[in-house]
Amino acid sequence: MNANFYLDNSDLQYHFEHAGLADVLRMREDDFTLKESFPDAPASLEEANQNCRAKLDLVGRLSGEEFAPRGTQVDRDNVHLANGKVEYPYGTQENLKILRDNHLDGVTLPRRYGGLNLPTTIYSMMTEMISRADASLQNLIGLQSIAETLYRFGSDEQRDRMLPRFAAGEVDGAMALTEPEAGSDLQSVTTKAEQDPATGKWFITGKKRFITNGRAKALLVLARSEEGTRDGRGLSMFLVESCPQLKISGIEDKLGIHGSPTCELTFDHVPAELVGNRRMGLIRYVMSLMNGARLAIASQAVGIGEAAYRAAREYAANRRQFGKSIDQIGAVNALLVKMRTAVLAGRTLLYETSRIVDLRDAHEDRIRRGIGTDEDNAMVRKYGQLADVLTPMAKAFNTEMCNRVAYEGIQVHGGKGYMRDHLAERYYRDARITNIYEGTTQLQVVAAIAGVKKRTLNGRLDELAAMPYAGRAAELAAKLADARAKVEEAIQKVESVHDDTRFFDQMAFSVVRIATISFLGYLLLAETIETPERMTLAEEFLAEYLPELEMYHTYVMNGRCPDPKVLEM
Repeated sequence: MNANFYLDNSDLQYHFEHAGLADVLRMREDDFTLKESFPDAPASLEEANQNCRAKLDLVGRLSGEEFAPRGTQVDRDNVHLANGKVEYPYGTQENLKILRDNHLDGVTLPRRYGGLNLPTTIYSMMTEMISRADASLQNLIGLQSIAETLYRFGSDEQRDRMLPRFAAGEVDGAMALTEPEAGSDLQSVTTKAEQDPATGKWFITGKKRFITNGRAKALLVLARSEEGTRDGRGLSMFLVESCPQLKISGIEDKLGIHGSPTCELTFDHVPAELVGNRRMGLIRYVMSLMNGARLAIASQAVGIGEAAYRAAREYAANRRQFGKSIDQIGAVNALLVKMRTAVLAGRTLLYETSRIVDLRDAHEDRIRRGIGTDEDNAMVRKYGQLADVLTPMAKAFNTEMCNRVAYEGIQVHGGKGYMRDHLAERYYRDARITNIYEGTTQLQVVAAIAGVKKRTLNGRLDELAAMPYAGRAAELAAKLADARAKVEEAIQKVESVHDDTRFFDQMAFSVVRIATISFLGYLLLAETIETPERMTLAEEFLAEYLPELEMYHTYVMNGRCPDPKVLEM
């Protein structure tokens, strides 16, 4: 296969060229003064953009020429557990070596730790391309967010000791949160962290389950550090390195994502280091870690969706029935259009969210390094609030999109899509976990609804609504203004029934969904200002999704919850 997953994707290139990263790059590069200490650092914004483009081109080439051709064999070889050790498929081992040899570890880490110092937006683009090639490989490289969490919250000693090893590819990471009896309800974690009163050292005992890449050399572990507590205020975050006391007691036999091990871990008095402050493990550090994970899975979902759409379109163009290729059959063509619209819209939401995260992180890093101003503090609050609502929105929208596109990809293939000799069935299996792990869609709704109720997106929506639309764009803007009013009406309806928690819980999905559709509609319409060719996408998205918004709005305004008596029938 001779392909470059960056150069063959004009939409991804569009989002890079319009990413709006000038301020982010300037802040990350200290106004381009880092070249004095680091020869590889860019001396100008132009050089910084060229550097980003070169890395995207590299990952695009590796994804197309190396990772994708191995994807099917990796899926069939699967991971194995032998004598307590996890063995990757041969193809995965080769892929990881290629990533190390090309210095693609520590993508977002600062240069002083050996990192590439690239924005999260660029990392999201890399993640998307790798996921298009082999979604399970993304699960391994996507856990670089472990290093990012240590950078944000670890001690200077932990940063200096661990981050260069992450950047060099000497250690990989995992987050050990979930337990057999504490899945999404992390407040119920019982894994125990005890401190030796004589030495002050910490030790962890307990079990963790469903741990992605649990064989990693460095783990961030959520454990109960406060004796007698039962809620999230008794939990702290710990850094654990692989050792004999930490055992892999099993790996899961999964539907998909076969190149990535999902492990059960047993901690038997495992040495550990406290990360940050006690009692803040769930309240602050896990929330930050999960936001990074949500964005990574949103990127993974776009990559799988892109792959599923392309496989379907190629098959439809070559499969002939009734004297013509089936992509010329109206029903099939309409299905392909819906698939493409969904993927393109999801990518727009992904990179708007990534940009917001980049702005928050850049201002926050200035504060961390002691050069922040009052303006930086204000920007961290502004972009932090936006990121807190957009990351779960992006994860929910894109993973549901990914599942739908993969499902329809099999439909386009017909019976052949059900067979293992076509890629469609692998994409379908890999897609299914995306709206489950790192928080189900239902939990993303829980994460997003508070920001929706606070009207956190209103400032950004006002900016988008005030753009100079004309002609057809102005007509669509009027439709979006009406849609936005319906979102507000639905929010007010939920607020008016404040004493009915069941009503609130039942309607939260509908409210978050229509808020997402409205926001995304404005993003797509705004793209047409500079790029009129994007009007086709905006029109198609609104034609399909505004009726869905109307449906959910009606559902909320009717005020009727599903009747649980049906369950007794």
